[in-house]
Amino acid sequence: MRAVVQRVRSADVKTENRIVGNIRTGLLIFVGIEKGDSEKEVEFIAEKVLNLRVFPDEKGKMDRSVLDISGGSILSISQFTLASYIKKGRRPDFSNAMEPEEAEKLYNIFNKILSCQIRVETGVFGAMMDINSVNDGPVTFILEKKFSTP
Repeated sequence: MRAVVQRVRSADVKTENRIVGNIRTGLLIFVGIEKGDSEKEVEFIAEKVLNLRVFPDEKGKMDRSVLDISGGSILSISQFTLASYIKKGRRPDFSNAMEPEEAEKLYNIFNKILSCQIRVETGVFGAMMDINSVNDGPVTFILEKKFSTP
C-alpha cells in the first residue's frame, strides 16, 4: 500500500463537474492499494496518517497531527496509478494494482478507520476526478507498507 500525503490549506474533488468532497485545513491523501495488501497495511497507514506530526506548533516546529489542529480534516482519493512500476521503458506497469473490487473494499476500510477520529471526505472510487488543492508548504510525504507479498 502506498499513500501520498500532502498538507493543504484547502482541497476539493470533482467528478462529472460536481464537487463530491472538499476540506479546508488538513491532509489530501492519494491512496494506492496493491496486490497482497490486507487490512494490516490499511490499519498501519491509517494510524500513521492520523498521527503524522506535520502541522506547526506555536513555535513553527512540525509537532502537531491533523487530529491536533482546529478544524482538521482529510480528503482521501483512491489512485490506482500509485501501484504502478516504471522499471524499464516509458509505459507504467499496473500489474501490481489490486483488482478494483478488492481494492475498493480496503479503501473503504481505510476511510472508515480515519472517519472514526476525524472528518473524512472522499472522491468516487474508480471515477475520473479533478482534484484542486492549495498545498501548505509544500509539505508532502510518501508512506508505504507491505506486510505480505503478492
